[in-house]
Amino acid sequence: MTLTADRSPAELETAILSAVAERGPDKTVCPSEVARALAGSDETRWRLLMKPLRAAAVRLAGQGRLEIRRKGKPVDPQDFRGIYRLAPPRPAD
Repeated sequence: MTLTADRSPAELETAILSAVAERGPDKTVCPSEVARALAGSDETRWRLLMKPLRAAAVRLAGQGRLEIRRKGKPVDPQDFRGIYRLAPPRPAD
């Protein structure tokens, strides 16, 4: 059984939301921080979680429960590339 099989989508979503909440409203979290928190510091193990974590982040962003940012700006969760960070959603104006 692989490491990713040990983590349910709900567990990944909970880990993301917890990390974002702990960091605070004006801060962001790197997805690799969440992966390391779940899998430990062994790079081989935490890297296995990066794709499932990205999928969980996209789901949460689609539900309005999370914001995905690149270079400090929100991005379309269905259409972004490269390095990204996770943040709480910004309040509506």
